[in-house]
Amino acid sequence: MELIDTHCHIDVADFGPDRDQVLERAMERGVHTLVVPGIEAGTWPQLLRVCRGREELLPALGLHPVYMDRHRLEDLRVLEERIASERPVAVGEIGLDFFIPDPDRRGQERLLEAQLCIARDAGLPVLLHIRKAHDHVLKLLRRVRPPGGIAHAFNGSRQQADQFIDLGFRLGFGGVITFDRARKIRGLAAKLPLTSVVLETDAPDQPGCQHRGERNEPAYLPDILETVARLR
Repeated sequence: MELIDTHCHIDVADFGPDRDQVLERAMERGVHTLVVPGIEAGTWPQLLRVCRGREELLPALGLHPVYMDRHRLEDLRVLEERIASERPVAVGEIGLDFFIPDPDRRGQERLLEAQLCIARDAGLPVLLHIRKAHDHVLKLLRRVRPPGGIAHAFNGSRQQADQFIDLGFRLGFGGVITFDRARKIRGLAAKLPLTSVVLETDAPDQPGCQHRGERNEPAYLPDILETVARLR
């Protein structure tokens, strides 16, 4: 079986010393494709360098809502230019995060809407980061109508899940699902239409229960698959 890790930050410094070995371990466990999301304009050149020449690495470019203090207005223009020249597979990681302390809600919403419009005009799907803001994201998706994508690390309700699915989105499940205490997420993964479920590691973050306290790796994706299969 050939697996796709739909969300893996293989470009970050955590993997700098042994990136090739990390990818080899992933391949050995059947993870043959990795989608690599961008989080801020300053990191896009490194991300593109890591992906260039590796057909198994698919770059995405976006401005992450947690790093509002690092983004500049001109980054949106640069994003459009990079999309035209590099043709990434998606716009992301983008979204809303109202969980962080004192979030700039209006600023996040303006940034997300602008990036959704860029994705729509470019005909690209989006990779969505959403925390405590599912209904706000759904409202913007209905307004802009980008061509689908993935709700990364989905942790909303079944009703919200159905609304994302109706808008052409798939829902990403990662290492959290391997923990017995994650009852809501495990319940969703067991009952949602299988065609709406995708797997992700979010490496180097969010390791599963088998690797708690370790650096997460794309080679651990089969652990998530096994959990989903057992739940279903």
